[in-house]
Amino acid sequence: MFNRAIIVVMDSVGAGAMPDAAEYGDAGSDTLGNIARAMGGLKLPNLAKLGLGNAHKIQGVPPVPEPEGFYCRMSEASRGKDTTIGHWELTGVVSHQPFPTYPHGFPPEVIDAFEKAIGTKTLGNYPASGTVIIDALGEEHVKTGYPIVYTSADSVFQIAAHEEVIPIPRLYEICEIARKLLDGRHRVGRVIARPFVGKPGAFQRTRNRHDYSVSPPKKTVLNHMADAGLDVIGVGKIKDIFNGSGITESHKIEGNLDGMKITAELLQKKSRGLIFTNLVDFDMVFGHRNDVKGYANALEELDAYLPNILSAMKPDDVIFITADHGCDPTTPSTDHSREYVPLLVYSPSIKKGGGLGLRKSFADVGKTIAGFFGLDDKLQDGESFAHLLMQESMA
Repeated sequence: MFNRAIIVVMDSVGAGAMPDAAEYGDAGSDTLGNIARAMGGLKLPNLAKLGLGNAHKIQGVPPVPEPEGFYCRMSEASRGKDTTIGHWELTGVVSHQPFPTYPHGFPPEVIDAFEKAIGTKTLGNYPASGTVIIDALGEEHVKTGYPIVYTSADSVFQIAAHEEVIPIPRLYEICEIARKLLDGRHRVGRVIARPFVGKPGAFQRTRNRHDYSVSPPKKTVLNHMADAGLDVIGVGKIKDIFNGSGITESHKIEGNLDGMKITAELLQKKSRGLIFTNLVDFDMVFGHRNDVKGYANALEELDAYLPNILSAMKPDDVIFITADHGCDPTTPSTDHSREYVPLLVYSPSIKKGGGLGLRKSFADVGKTIAGFFGLDDKLQDGESFAHLLMQESMA
């Protein structure tokens, strides 16, 4: 029934704390709900038409009696709340073993080996917000040339450097060195290059960020689709998140709006398979910086552009709009939050939308997409809801 699927991940747009959120320090988190309350309401009419207000209580986004899409919230079955395992789960792989985290910084066995491998000392080595740590250590970094190493509540080894002190090629090189070193029990989810520019007191991160992930522990729907000769097109940091595994084509972006424009352009081209887009600004630019107003504006920007994407879809296209975790900017924390995520499913061929219930796993998305291409038996995790879409799709 469907020739092409599109996944748009609104990175970190969570929809309420999961029952185990307190175990992660995230009780009361509700990225969408809390932002809406803080702003006195959100204006998201196009997402509302698809059923966003039906899926979750959001001030300014009321439920509609006849949504044009299918809607629900999904639980994360994996242990964790980071980008990597969230995306892996969306593509059909649940991670029961969480990546290691370092609330007190990396142990000497890691830092000593890293400094020896790159031939220089480092600064930092503690959990921090990326903007705060470059304000705190950026001037010393410029004077010494030592890279800044830091982490967060997530499983990340982040390396910040001024682009005029450590040029981008060298920063990427030392990130690759770190990625090779961080294995075994120190196999973090991602090593991230965090370049910045500017003068002391006015440092700014650039868009030359690069993520070095690890491959999923088993094949995702991306791999199975690629193996079947289908297109698997990544937009944004998708290729990085999956370490290139299962990706047949990749497009870099310069922010959310650029990502949406490229997605719309790809829909105009002939392809069969999957277009997979990550919109990172919600998380990187606004969530981690606790910028409530900026986050709200970004949501409304997405909503305003959404008709361009939907109008570019063909009758046999189906889109899944969702998220990978939360990052509630209204809380004191600047880290990801353990939340449900919203899911909206739309196709021009769907005549009537409706609720999909509370899904037990993000993996239901991957399982459903696999079913469209006769590959659902390839995935062990997730429960397909393809039959519900088929009932309301073209004859």
